[in-house]
Amino acid sequence: MYRSLATLGAVLILTGFAALASVYTVSDYKLRSVVDPPLFSQPVPSDSASVERGRHLARTRGCFGCHGQALEGRVFTDQWDWVERAVAPNLAAYARDNEAAVVEAAIRHGIGKNGKALWSMPSYNWVHLTDSDVADLIAFLRSTTVQSSNLPRPKLGLKARWSLTIGRDDHMNDLTGQMPALLSIEDDNSPMAHGQYIAMTACNECHGFDLRGEMRRGEIIPDLAIAAAYSTDDFRKLMRTGIALGERELRLMSMVARDRFAFFTDAELDALHTFLASLPSRPVPPDVPWRDAK
Repeated sequence: MYRSLATLGAVLILTGFAALASVYTVSDYKLRSVVDPPLFSQPVPSDSASVERGRHLARTRGCFGCHGQALEGRVFTDQWDWVERAVAPNLAAYARDNEAAVVEAAIRHGIGKNGKALWSMPSYNWVHLTDSDVADLIAFLRSTTVQSSNLPRPKLGLKARWSLTIGRDDHMNDLTGQMPALLSIEDDNSPMAHGQYIAMTACNECHGFDLRGEMRRGEIIPDLAIAAAYSTDDFRKLMRTGIALGERELRLMSMVARDRFAFFTDAELDALHTFLASLPSRPVPPDVPWRDAK
């Protein structure tokens, strides 16, 4: 009997190890299954105007928020413990140490320098950045003084790997492929077109890839058509101070507004408001994965 129990125990242990190995094998296969982007060939400028444009993009699109106020990198273990260890790298060093095409692949396509898909870098938010803006952003990152930082290696734990294996979550390269195209706007130089560009490179990180709301881990994130309820002055106040109508704080939005959106110019905020205020007249796309409460 003892021999039978020992045999059963050994079988169970081996089965457990086999299941664990399968999760790591399948998840790693998925991380390596990326759609390679066209090679980025835009020259990276060095003039002061381009570097300053890059600084503006880095601030308003969130580079400082995740990578630190000196771009020195940050560890997000407390915020994203289910990942196990999410690490935003030293971005100044990353931009200097790698070719522009490698940096661009991470920014717009969710692919790391090892050719594998990234997990916690929200690259889908910047799919629609123009080549010129990406080049200016890289120019700024390379101009920044590299601060010394002793960061641990990121680690994708079993929970995250299981979610990837069973299809509950997608990696970043998959998510960039789900981004909808920009809406056709007749005048590319109009405030409406400019506002759409800002919205689709700054707001869809939280509010759904089409800006019409998202269901994320049980939390409903609102449709940005709500901006139509704001006057121009109230919208500027929200984006600059994080204070919504009714003098309300909005948790994450208020924090992000003060760290990022406060640095938009009046013209940028007015263009963004013009576009977002047009959303109530546009249909809400049905059956999209970011509103699927899986």
